[in-house]
Amino acid sequence: MKVRRAIVSVHDKTGVVDLGRRLAALGIEILSTGGTAGLLKKEGVPVREVADVTGFPEMMDGRVKTLHPKIHGGILARRDQPAHLDALERHGIPPIDLVVVALYPFEATIAKPGVTRAEAIEQIDVGGPTMIRAAAKNHDAVAVVTDPSQYAEVLRELEGSGGALSRETCARLAAEAFRRTSRYDAAITQFLGGGLSSEGAAEAPSEASPQEEGAGQAGARSDEYSTVLRIEGERALSLKYGENPHQTAAFYRIVGAPTVGLAAMKHLHGPELGYNNLLDFSAALSLLLEFDDPAAVVIKHTNPCGAALGRTVAEAMAKAKASDPVSIYGGIVGVNRVLDMGVVEALAGIFVEILFAASFAPDALAELRRTKKKCRVFEIPCERAALPRRMPEYRSVLGGLLAQSTDLDDLDERALNVVSKRAPTADELRALRFAWRVGKHAKSNAIVLTTADQVIGVGAGQMNRVDSARLAVMRARAQGLETRGTVCASDAFFPFRDGLDVVAEAGATAVMHPGGSLRDDEIIAAADEHGMAMVLTGMRHFRH
Repeated sequence: MKVRRAIVSVHDKTGVVDLGRRLAALGIEILSTGGTAGLLKKEGVPVREVADVTGFPEMMDGRVKTLHPKIHGGILARRDQPAHLDALERHGIPPIDLVVVALYPFEATIAKPGVTRAEAIEQIDVGGPTMIRAAAKNHDAVAVVTDPSQYAEVLRELEGSGGALSRETCARLAAEAFRRTSRYDAAITQFLGGGLSSEGAAEAPSEASPQEEGAGQAGARSDEYSTVLRIEGERALSLKYGENPHQTAAFYRIVGAPTVGLAAMKHLHGPELGYNNLLDFSAALSLLLEFDDPAAVVIKHTNPCGAALGRTVAEAMAKAKASDPVSIYGGIVGVNRVLDMGVVEALAGIFVEILFAASFAPDALAELRRTKKKCRVFEIPCERAALPRRMPEYRSVLGGLLAQSTDLDDLDERALNVVSKRAPTADELRALRFAWRVGKHAKSNAIVLTTADQVIGVGAGQMNRVDSARLAVMRARAQGLETRGTVCASDAFFPFRDGLDVVAEAGATAVMHPGGSLRDDEIIAAADEHGMAMVLTGMRHFRH
């Protein structure tokens, strides 16, 4: 298929000048619009403006540019139909053989914090998708390019063939074009239909009874989730195997979602990732994002087995390791500052599956590459502020998908309710905040014992809360850590006083939990008997 005329209209100007020059060098006439035409002219590329072809200027703030029979007739005309070719000639419509369009950045716009509905709507491209779909429909005669990443391949073929493209190339480009417009329309549909976007909808008051577990939580409006959910992913990694060696697996980035979390990871060293690695990596990063101070975390099987704050990440790492020096073996370790030699020294002789940080000191990275051949090393953003205010998360269940907003909410200091006779001291309250953030990331039922800056014991994933309490105390003592003077956080209320009794007898002086049990009065009385301070949050953090 010989290319004699191209229309080029792109929002993303990456590479477009080089594209224009090389098309012009092949003798291909270029039609263009607005800013694209202006840029090409400025760079000396010969261009014919679309307005000169249609006889109409761009109007309505650029909303109307290419929506004209002289453009779409040139794209849609079948070259094997004499009647179509006669219509082109009678109406003075120039045939267009190549369409190059990069759409308005609707997905990127709605991913920005604080974007308004009006701003989002103005980024809904109309003329661009119309040209793309017209060219893709007529791909027997027209090639369509929808992303700057495609320029090099198309130019190579054009230059190697004297300005022609194969029908196989045109068919493949057409399929990619429809994939692009489908993804674009899905993002718009979900946004306008009230589906959970990066910002989501406002929360509605809960109608839960005060005596129901997790009372006081905000509920979802019925229109917060669209009636149809469309998710498109691009395969980012083929994994060695799944949860077990007989299972296959892959990692997909969700198209149109903000590039945060694991989508932003940069692999610096070590072997390929596995399915379980990614689950643990996500859990570790989620925990690390809770802290603004220098912090280190250790995750094993998605549960925190070590977490600490320090004046430096090296100090935090030493304390996090001391939380459970046994379980750190084969764990996932992360710090939220520059990983320096102090962290490397703290991990000397310890095998970890993944080590990640906001960045790496050059000497530390060199030492890791030399001494930890099997450790996967990643650089990844570790700032909570970079996350959108609300993010969707999805989980598969047998026969379907579950969708919810990611649990990014922190403590509301104004909602804290001291219900014991004794109020917590300033030091206890600081420790409770730390414990609460760690407990949020332990599998329910979760009981966490901490100081103000170090995890002492974790009981997680048990079928009843008293067993989790016993496990937290047992694990602390097994590591020789002092439980007296610690504080306790529970991810949900205490249904009976037995769990509270366990941590109180171990020496915990203050406790934080959501409240809302039928036996709240009994639990509060138990705290008073032990001389403990008790703070209710009104917020539950189940993690299943």
